[in-house]
Amino acid sequence: MAYTVTPTLAGPVGSQYCVCKVELSVCGQNLLDRDVTSKSDPFCVLFMEVNGKWVELDRTETAVNNLNPAFAKKFIVDYHFEEVQKLKFALFDQDKSSMQLYEHDFLGEFSCTLGMIVSSKKITRTLLLGNGKPAGKGMITIAAQELSDNRVITLSMAGRKLDKKDLFGKSDPFLEFHKPGDDGKWMLVHRTEVIKYTLDPIWKPFTVPLVSLCDGDVEKLIKVMCYDYDSDGGHDFIGEFQTSVARMCEAQDAFPLELECINPKKQKKKKNYKNSGIIIVKSCKITRDFSFLDYILGGCQLMFTVGIDFTASNGNPRDPSSLHYINPMGTNEYLSAIWAVGQIIQDYDSDKMFPALGFGAQLPPDWKVSHEFAINFNPTNPFCSGVEGIVQAYSACLPHIRFYGPTNFSPIVNHVARFAAQATQQEAASQYFILLIITDGVISDMDETRHAVVQASKLPMSIIIVGVGNADFAAMEFLDGDSRVLRSYTGEEAVRDIVQFVPFRDFRNAPKETLAKAVLAELPQQVVQYFKHQNLPPINSEPA
Repeated sequence: MAYTVTPTLAGPVGSQYCVCKVELSVCGQNLLDRDVTSKSDPFCVLFMEVNGKWVELDRTETAVNNLNPAFAKKFIVDYHFEEVQKLKFALFDQDKSSMQLYEHDFLGEFSCTLGMIVSSKKITRTLLLGNGKPAGKGMITIAAQELSDNRVITLSMAGRKLDKKDLFGKSDPFLEFHKPGDDGKWMLVHRTEVIKYTLDPIWKPFTVPLVSLCDGDVEKLIKVMCYDYDSDGGHDFIGEFQTSVARMCEAQDAFPLELECINPKKQKKKKNYKNSGIIIVKSCKITRDFSFLDYILGGCQLMFTVGIDFTASNGNPRDPSSLHYINPMGTNEYLSAIWAVGQIIQDYDSDKMFPALGFGAQLPPDWKVSHEFAINFNPTNPFCSGVEGIVQAYSACLPHIRFYGPTNFSPIVNHVARFAAQATQQEAASQYFILLIITDGVISDMDETRHAVVQASKLPMSIIIVGVGNADFAAMEFLDGDSRVLRSYTGEEAVRDIVQFVPFRDFRNAPKETLAKAVLAELPQQVVQYFKHQNLPPINSEPA
């Protein structure tokens, strides 16, 4: 997966956003018949919403006389996990050769997000007319595929009896791998390290993308050149050979592949010249370097839980100065954070049922303090339906609880970690848990929270913390291990950084999409990092 460095409005400059290309294939079924004497001649147009307006991205070819078209032309779209990318597929019956869409008969349309398509890999939906009613029995099927070759090659190389190039001592050999460039010249792809003072070097195994080494074509000839290193840069040529990845893959651990290293000048001059040594391919393995999108297209579900801070420092929710006060527009910073993150994550969870928990409040009827309670007051079923369900449960619970304290994070972190721990029994990458904690400030149980985060770093789980209000968030920055490795009070280090902290105040005046981008920027890497560390492939992955 390519990562491009994109400065954002108020977010961290240089965040690595996950950007890759997705190919969308479109088929239609039972389309409306708009032609009197023959069947419709449909074509499909793809629109994307940009700043509130639908912009045409591309259109397919026309399928003549066909109510069940499978379009050969594919749509290619840049995929950004941390954005809501709204798409509209509109089908028309071609009547004239005009490029203007109003000149053609409308056959129906379907709108969704790109996230919905990639999380399902393939969807079939009813086509709708402009009035929102079904377009007869017309259906549309859209399938997604990532456009990238994610194969990597790992080579283990050695040499034997290489030519001696140094007067006082042996050679210092290294290898260079070249592939043919578009201009017909050889292009350097990889250079090994130098092994000092030996004619029988053993180089460290190295891994490169297969696309880099041979453009993904295992039959393509590549050239391997061997040099003797000189500190002045005038490296002495020892010899070379040409081979292909397919040939090198014949090497097995017990049966290495031996290739003669030839110096063409010496070969011409000397009649009895044999070679300038042997280069040995000890092993050559091709594997897949799975991307975030591979895991999502493979069927991995992102399990979303929200934790909301109901401590007294937030202020009385009836008072307009309170962080929990819902303004006349029907929102506050807590709701803005829930919407920003939830509207993106919800596309990646098939049942869209999300547990929503509160902490730091006294609950009826006995007014005991709780640090993990269901905000719908149903402890056996804390699930809310979609982001709207979380928002409704939040608004409904505010009048019935008393804000109290302290601000304890560890119970909610441990709550989600229990479910994530059950998911570690999975043999493929099927579930990953995301906990969004929204809080107004200082953590009371810092030691316990640090310990809980360090333990959670071993699980399929990430934690997003959004700080609302104007408090000092130094403790949150500490949990977000971007600058240093987080340690538990026992001294144990986090296996990986799973916390992303963002202060809401940095985004008050920015477009609402900017918060989601900053908050979710690190998530794709965290998901990939966990599953790779566990050696778990996507559920439906093909062998390399």
